Amino acid sequence: MSRSLPNIIITGTPGTGKTSHSELLAERTGLRHISVNKVVKDKECHEGWDDEFQSWIVDEDKLLDAIEEDAKQGGCIIDWHACDLFPKSWIDLVVVLRADTATLYDRLKARKYSEAKLQENMDSEIMEVLLQEAKESYDEEIVVELQSVDTDGMESNIERIEQWLDQWKKNNAS
Repeated sequence: MSRSLPNIIITGTPGTGKTSHSELLAERTGLRHISVNKVVKDKECHEGWDDEFQSWIVDEDKLLDAIEEDAKQGGCIIDWHACDLFPKSWIDLVVVLRADTATLYDRLKARKYSEAKLQENMDSEIMEVLLQEAKESYDEEIVVELQSVDTDGMESNIERIEQWLDQWKKNNAS
């Protein structure tokens, strides 16, 4: 698939800074930020609400249909806590954000996550679930793990992704 701009997934356990990174990156690069949570809610790509985890039960087929045209055009920053459902042909870079457990715990507590949701997300981060998912779903050379603990780290991460984007544009100039 030939695109003039790449598609980037920014993934990670809830609380690692996906949306903050995605919004800043979109602002600086002009790429489109696709918040999967917003798409699921606004375009009703779900099968209802899960009370225990306080989240929508995502209908992955509806979700993929809802963002397919944007992804085929390119220039998307896909912001979500999972990445394995997006076709390899859509994705040029997978950024997995990570945070130490103390930082992550504080962020999730501040969001008033239920104990069950908090524990599930802490376990996911400790077990590197999303990093492994990314490495199993995409070619390892397009998967990058970045630490997301403070604003200096976020700034550094954004600069690194911007450098990657500049190189991608040079490599794919027609």
